[in-house]
Amino acid sequence: MNQFWENEYIQIAANYSVVILCMIVFLAIFEAVTKYRNWEEIKKGNMSVAMATGGKIFGIANIFRYSIEQNETLLTMIGSGVFGFLLLLAGYFIYEFLTPKFKIDEEIQRDNRAVGFISMVISIGLSYVIGAGIS
Repeated sequence: MNQFWENEYIQIAANYSVVILCMIVFLAIFEAVTKYRNWEEIKKGNMSVAMATGGKIFGIANIFRYSIEQNETLLTMIGSGVFGFLLLLAGYFIYEFLTPKFKIDEEIQRDNRAVGFISMVISIGLSYVIGAGIS
């Protein structure tokens, strides 16, 4: 049975499957903490929400990229990825806190593309810093 789990293709499929599952869970968490409904707004053509959500997706995937590279077991990879996600989520709340003159969620829901773009870049940028910390 050990030969099965040591197969490179099985490891790739396992990592992929776990990351997809984590991505779904983490996006649901982001959906719960934002005031707007991501997929409804995207369906309406809200580019700001699309950029912010795309940044979150990229950020989560990038964190798991580093996590996969640095961890030998699936369990430790998940642990590093979850920790990285929590840091990314904390970054979201810090971003909201540091902009007291306007509400990030409200601006993104109104399709303020400048705010959506900055949200995307923050998620992507933080994912690199978090990933570097994982490695």
